[in-house]
Amino acid sequence: MLSRTARSALRAAAAVPTRAAAAPAGVAGYATLREINDRLKSMNNMKKITNTMKVVASTKLTRASRAMEESRKYGETSQEVFEAAETKVPEVEEKKSLIIVCSSDRGLCGGIHSGLSRRIRKLFAEEGSSDLVVIGEKCRAQLSRSNPQSLQLTFAGVGRNVPTFADAQAIADQVSLLPTEYTDVKILYNKFINATSYEPTFIEAFSEEAITQSPNFSAFEVEEESLSNLREYSLANSLYWALAEGHACEMSSRRNAMDNATKNAGEMINKLQIQYNRSRQAVITNELVEIITGATASADM
Repeated sequence: MLSRTARSALRAAAAVPTRAAAAPAGVAGYATLREINDRLKSMNNMKKITNTMKVVASTKLTRASRAMEESRKYGETSQEVFEAAETKVPEVEEKKSLIIVCSSDRGLCGGIHSGLSRRIRKLFAEEGSSDLVVIGEKCRAQLSRSNPQSLQLTFAGVGRNVPTFADAQAIADQVSLLPTEYTDVKILYNKFINATSYEPTFIEAFSEEAITQSPNFSAFEVEEESLSNLREYSLANSLYWALAEGHACEMSSRRNAMDNATKNAGEMINKLQIQYNRSRQAVITNELVEIITGATASADM
């Protein structure tokens, strides 16, 4: 039989490995708590940023909507004139087409730019390639990888402010200076349907030859010397319409994207908070177990 002193010594020796093994778990628990707390701070900061961007996009959407309504008067009036004149793309053996893609330089607005690029790639796969004029760095970067040989002209610095007719006129001037005579000119832009949806759409911008061959164009009594100016002016009208409507779609898409990002950040914060509370409770429980175990061992000695 062991004496009382020997039994107490054996119990104390048996308790030492338990406390030593529990220490690394506590250290890991504290490290995990710090990691979770850091992630919580990061997600809270991200939620503040995305919420601020949503508010800014909502404010800009109001101004963009007003500009879109004004631009429609320009674009739709030009289209009504060509519809009354029954203007159509001339039938020629060698068709030379130009597509003007209206995007912008800014991201964080969902798939609004990639939708235009996909529409171009689909069109090229169905009907063959055409020359491209790209407005905005986003679509330029995407199309330069898939169709670099089609790019004829690019424009940057678009989308920072609400588009104006002067911006559209400057772009139309540069397009008119291209050396190639195009039989078919189209403008691809995002058509604003409502606050949550948009659709890539084409606007026909007729060439000077197509205007002169219109069956009912003589009813407007336009002098031949003014045809080139009319063609450039109608192109600027259509570009202004496309840029303004595309800008409104971008602001709406950015607001929706930031709203979704804010909601996702809130859900992530809730999950991390629950994980933090559970980890903290586990650490406290381990500490209590260690304290009780140590107190029991001390009492038995």
